[in-house]
Amino acid sequence: MPAIDVLADRLSTYLGADQVNLVRRAYFYAEQAHDGQRRRSGEAYVTHPLAVANILADMHMDHQSLMAAMLHDVIEDTGIAKEALSAQFGDTVAELVDGVSKLTQMKFETKAEAQAENFQKMAMAMARDIRVILVKLADRLHNMRTLEVLAGEKRRRIAKETLEIYAPIANRLGMHAMRVEFEDLGFKAMHPMRSERIRAAVRRARGNRNEIVDKIEQSLIHCLEREGLEGEVMGREKHLFSIYKKMRGKRKAFNEIMDVYAFRIVVDKVDTCYRVLGAVHSLYKPLPGRFKDYIAIPKANGYQSLHTTLFGMHGVPIEIQIRTREMEEMANNGIAAHWLYKSNDDETSKGTHARARQWVKGVLELQERAGNSLEFIESVKIDLFPDEVYVFTPKGSIMELPKGSTAVDFAYAVHTDVGNTCIACRVNRRLAPLSQALESGSTVEIVTAPGARPNPAWLNFVVTGKARTHIRHALKLQRRSESINLGERLLNKVLTGFETNLDRISPERIQTVLNEYHMEVVEDLLEDIGLGNRMAYVIARRLLASEGEQAPSVEGPLAIRGTEGLVLNYAKCCTPIPGDPIVGHLSAGKGMVVHLDTCRNIAEVRHNPDKCIQLSWSKDVTGEFNVELRVELEHQRGLIALLAGSVNAADGNIEKIGMDERDGRISVVQLVVSVHDRVHLARVIKKLRAIKGVMRITRMKA
Repeated sequence: MPAIDVLADRLSTYLGADQVNLVRRAYFYAEQAHDGQRRRSGEAYVTHPLAVANILADMHMDHQSLMAAMLHDVIEDTGIAKEALSAQFGDTVAELVDGVSKLTQMKFETKAEAQAENFQKMAMAMARDIRVILVKLADRLHNMRTLEVLAGEKRRRIAKETLEIYAPIANRLGMHAMRVEFEDLGFKAMHPMRSERIRAAVRRARGNRNEIVDKIEQSLIHCLEREGLEGEVMGREKHLFSIYKKMRGKRKAFNEIMDVYAFRIVVDKVDTCYRVLGAVHSLYKPLPGRFKDYIAIPKANGYQSLHTTLFGMHGVPIEIQIRTREMEEMANNGIAAHWLYKSNDDETSKGTHARARQWVKGVLELQERAGNSLEFIESVKIDLFPDEVYVFTPKGSIMELPKGSTAVDFAYAVHTDVGNTCIACRVNRRLAPLSQALESGSTVEIVTAPGARPNPAWLNFVVTGKARTHIRHALKLQRRSESINLGERLLNKVLTGFETNLDRISPERIQTVLNEYHMEVVEDLLEDIGLGNRMAYVIARRLLASEGEQAPSVEGPLAIRGTEGLVLNYAKCCTPIPGDPIVGHLSAGKGMVVHLDTCRNIAEVRHNPDKCIQLSWSKDVTGEFNVELRVELEHQRGLIALLAGSVNAADGNIEKIGMDERDGRISVVQLVVSVHDRVHLARVIKKLRAIKGVMRITRMKA
């Protein structure tokens, strides 16, 4: 019997005759399109689309998904246009096929960039129709099943991508059975020897365990019968990749992992789940802190079950999952169960579908905010964490976050504006650091302030893709506005030499210069000046060129206030402070770096007007500035305390301290002290000189 007829027979159990015929038609179209093409294994290419359709048929997917499965490589591999598919099979099927197709006509510099761009394209298609990802997962699953025919390097690359992206996506969509197969096949391709050794060890251990497994299973069955509860008890096999992950991640020996016996009890309704839980807790003692109720609080992917760990006979640990039949199907098929159970009254299925849509919406939001495709795929990988913590808002709503999330992740999960204006947090009504990892069950309250802005340091501890992307986006906007501000001041400073300013130059002239530089708005030009990518002098010349003017001369230095933000940096080589004579070095991409007038690091460009600009400190300069001091003094007890006390008495603050002995009598101490200006520094040095035994104090400069 031809393979398509076998599939058609299977489909006729849940699809109408017209729909089955459409799937057949798609198969014959694909067969013709791929005519003459062969897979690496030597089989006709059409066997692959047929196998993908069979995987989707196991999930009872609709006819359009099955047609897309049959045609999913047609656009990519045969040169048939999307429009031709639309004409033959309708727009919906064509959109599904296009969503799964790679960007073949674009050339990328690296494999990683190509992978990221293709995933980005698929994510956008996924937002329009969630079935795109299901067709892609089925396609990837069949490719993983037939991976051994590929060359070693390509096999490992595909396996790595599967373990990093597709297995976590299957998990995020609640498709447990597919995730397990992805992980085991990926593990086998990445580490064939490790996989085989664990497989052999599992086979050996299974023989020794059979007797204990049977005994525990029988005692659980008798326990349910005694309580008059109906349920199916089954042993659970640990899959190879999860054993390997536990051995590596938790540093456990193989025997420790295999010594835990796992069972699943499947019952008819939710009420029975809790009654079974009570029954097994009376049979064996539960392990404190190991009970989890995922029925009341489902996981982010819709997974529901009761988890408990018991002390069995002879102290053997027993892990038990208790769930209903619908939950069992949902755990294995996840979002695909939305099609498996077509009934409209299936709330669980609808809930899972809604969660999946919510996740896809989040992915699309990441895509909009990300700077490029590689940044986007990094954020998505972070977002596919399998473990969650559950925390409460002050009003009692539950929020799901990846393990290790902080209050900043929570703030961005509530709303982007809450995250951007967050200044502090309370965990369980007590003030806590923003970087503290949250624990399940905590109540988190965010303190915000209007006008507050994200701190770049948050990127060091946030774990969710959403928080990371929004912080980066806000910092880019902040940097842009500060760059525009600085660029405008630099340009106006140059134009002042001609007794004019930017406001007095005609819009037509500005537009001409913008066209020359292929820019749309004047802000882009000012940002480039502020970032040091273009010189204010050159731009001024271009703006005044029509009047035939010479290069303008700058009169007087540009005043800086210390509040210019991300586009103004203070050189670490010479650590300038207010009161010091200073110059600004324009560095491409970094903006302006402030150096001491005498700094040796800029000696070569010091008098180049395109690279350096004379600066002065504004009268209202604010902030704290670090300066390094070298103190030589006689060695004595309590030396560090004496120095710290003196700096503190002058209202200074020690940021860093280091000490070495020049000989047994003299010590040399390096201090990094934060001060407001030169006058404040003089006060600090005066206090340090008052310490008995101080011989010399030197301010360190490049």
